[in-house]
Amino acid sequence: MAEDLENQENDKIIKINIDEQMRSAYIDYSMSVIVSRALPDVRDGLKPVHRRVLYGMLDLGLANNKPFKKSARIVGEVLGKYHPHGDSSVYYTMVRMAQEWSLRYMMVDGQGNFGSVDGDSPAAMRYTEARFAKIAEEMLADINKDTVDFQLNFDDSLQEPSVLPSKVPNLLINGASGIAVGMATNMPPHNITEVINATVAYIDDKEITVQDLMKHIKAPDFPTGAIIYGYAGVQEAFETGRGRIVMRAKAEIETNKDRESIIVTEIPYQVNKAIMIERTAELVGEKKIEGISNIKDESNKDGIRIVYEIKRDANASIVLNNLFKQTALQTSFSVNNIALVNGRPQLLNLKDLIRHFVDHRHEVVVRRTKFELAEAQKRAHILEGLLIALDHLDEVIRLIRSSNTPEEARVGLMEQFGLSDIQARAILDMTLRRLTGLERDKIKEEYNELMKTIEYLQSILADEGLRMQIIKDELAEMMEKYGDERRTTIVHSADDMSMEDFIEDEDVVITISHEGYIKRTPATEYRTQARGGKGSKGSDSRNEDFIEHLLVASNHNYMLFFTESGRCFWLRVYEIPEGSRLSKGRAIQNIINIPKEEKIKAYIKVKNLKDQDYLENNFIIMCTKKGTIKKTSLEAYSRPRVNGINAININEGDQLLEATLTTGSSEIVMALRSGRAIRFNESTVRPMGRTATGVRGVTLAHDQDEVVGMIAVEDSSATVLVVSEKGYGKRTDIEDYRVTNRGGKGVKTISITEKTGDLISIKNVTDLDDLMIINRSGIVIRIAVRDLRVMGRATQGVKLINLKGNDAIASVAKIEHEEEEALEAVLEQLDAAEGTESVLADGTEVLPATDDEADEADEAEVEELDEDEAESDDDEEAESEDEEPIN
Repeated sequence: MAEDLENQENDKIIKINIDEQMRSAYIDYSMSVIVSRALPDVRDGLKPVHRRVLYGMLDLGLANNKPFKKSARIVGEVLGKYHPHGDSSVYYTMVRMAQEWSLRYMMVDGQGNFGSVDGDSPAAMRYTEARFAKIAEEMLADINKDTVDFQLNFDDSLQEPSVLPSKVPNLLINGASGIAVGMATNMPPHNITEVINATVAYIDDKEITVQDLMKHIKAPDFPTGAIIYGYAGVQEAFETGRGRIVMRAKAEIETNKDRESIIVTEIPYQVNKAIMIERTAELVGEKKIEGISNIKDESNKDGIRIVYEIKRDANASIVLNNLFKQTALQTSFSVNNIALVNGRPQLLNLKDLIRHFVDHRHEVVVRRTKFELAEAQKRAHILEGLLIALDHLDEVIRLIRSSNTPEEARVGLMEQFGLSDIQARAILDMTLRRLTGLERDKIKEEYNELMKTIEYLQSILADEGLRMQIIKDELAEMMEKYGDERRTTIVHSADDMSMEDFIEDEDVVITISHEGYIKRTPATEYRTQARGGKGSKGSDSRNEDFIEHLLVASNHNYMLFFTESGRCFWLRVYEIPEGSRLSKGRAIQNIINIPKEEKIKAYIKVKNLKDQDYLENNFIIMCTKKGTIKKTSLEAYSRPRVNGINAININEGDQLLEATLTTGSSEIVMALRSGRAIRFNESTVRPMGRTATGVRGVTLAHDQDEVVGMIAVEDSSATVLVVSEKGYGKRTDIEDYRVTNRGGKGVKTISITEKTGDLISIKNVTDLDDLMIINRSGIVIRIAVRDLRVMGRATQGVKLINLKGNDAIASVAKIEHEEEEALEAVLEQLDAAEGTESVLADGTEVLPATDDEADEADEAEVEELDEDEAESDDDEEAESEDEEPIN
């Protein structure tokens, strides 16, 4: 008996291969995760749980203009009808759609505590409330017009949509992330304005390339703003569907008295602010990040503000670079554009994503049009019956009154007037008020309008171009409603120089102050002024600071900076921070790694550092305060490093003064503070390596004497301009300076007196040039060189600028002819006649020269010294022989 029972039990056991069973079960599980849980649909950009939350809220009637409902009520609706999983999965899905730092365009309007960017949990669902954000309604628009397929829910009791109609390209504008089995997706959000513009461009040209689409969609646009650092990863992601996008916090360096602080106002997407600050504090404590004295989180409802206070002896720029390197202030977003296409996961590039959305919208428009056409035809059919009844009203009434039952009346109407069953029922249901004349006119009018609608709907179904125009019109409507500006900016990286495509190549004025503050300012902020005028304010003075260097450059040019110790640093013009004419700019140490104790003494604007022929046929001539000169090929400076390179070896007690770009055949003129100058040919200085010291260019008159400037002249018709401390200057023909051997004492270039002050500057100029003269108090005046007549070499000159009190000229800069042409169209002219007052847009008062001031300037002209006396000065100078190179 027992054996029989055991045999019966064994008969119920089915032997299977465990390997095959595990494989089959795992494949079923993985496909369920891929298709029904973790990956978004390419058409509406939603995973099933997001779609069910939105559809459940639609069931509850939670329009954006309706009252909020408790989140628990919404979660219960979704759980009970469509999503048989944990309540937390539904609630946290809804919460994320209501967080402004999670979604670029929020789908849920939340009321209550929905968490924070610090990672704080939201309040329990019984405390919070929610309703649709307005854009979410666009995701569900026309869903009741048979625009999408429906499927049975988990217990086959209800229908749920398999996809939403989605008027907006949600997958692109909000992105998606999810981990499936054997694959994952991570798609960044984008700006809706850019996405719609790109979608319209695709509709207009189906053969458009990804590169052309990128002209519309520049890069992802994250809800937290911040910065995309480098463009190579963005381009790769758009072209292939995979790429690594580096994100950086938006950080600025502020100076308060003698302390610097790093202020962070935007952080990378998906970074937990509190954890980032905590981790940074740990690194500071472990001495892995040095130079930070305190970290304060001053964030509030108005936005993020994290303050890193920098120690007095630390370099804020270096500290910031360390923060980028070691903390979440810089992180990366690994793009992996995998979405479901017809139920199958596919890797998609930018064009694929747009194409699938347009195909989906096209299908929605077709199905909506068919639905509306069918409804219109149904209504027209009924109206046709009503119109027949109204045309035969007496007969219809007689037939109905003579019928014993409604059914008899219905059959009688169908037989006598050839009506359909639906028309006959409509006539029987018609109220007596519809028999009035006014109601009859309304029926006829409605029928005529319906026929027009039917004709239009049929034309849509017959014309694909018209359907595409409808899609474009709807997208334009979405852009008008929800379009906004980019939040995330794009900046270059060290390895990515294609950023020029995003920088307008316009002329800017670059100023460098005595204390090392630099800025670039649009050239439109400066005005032309008459000689002897009071000037317009060029920069706010900072204690004893004043502008020392000024030049005009193009945004795409390169800048070489030379420090007094002989090091060279490299920078693109557009990397220089922009500032207004009155702002002081940024400390140059915060932009390039220059030691705090060093000053920029010379700078060179270079058009190109990639052209080998240009590099080999141009040279940099440098001179020092003690009279040393050195010539080196530009090619030696075409590959500077972040920390700079040695440009010239400087002897003890000496420092670099000037550096200029030449073609190898220039005439060099060096001027001394004592008022003397020497001229010799560049060919007498042989090219040397970067680390050489150079050779003697001029012999100083005495121990206190020093070189104040050097010019390289190639045009023999050019004139030499010299300016003294007290505002006197003059132009002299270059030929007045006879060529001597390098290393001599030179000849007199200006007559130095107590009234003129020491020589401060030397420039080579023509009538087509303008001068920018800057004094120590920050006043800038721009004068035309053609207003200065050419005079003898040994005169005092004329008064160029009126100085007040103990003020003195700090710097003189020349605006060259080719730059002048770029500025000419934008520089404003002074208004009013001579002697009248004018006020600039910024409130600075401008006073053109009065008659008395002009007379004073004219009286300052001094007659030239006797020619014989001047020549005797020349004869006293013994021409020095060529000296040996200085070791």
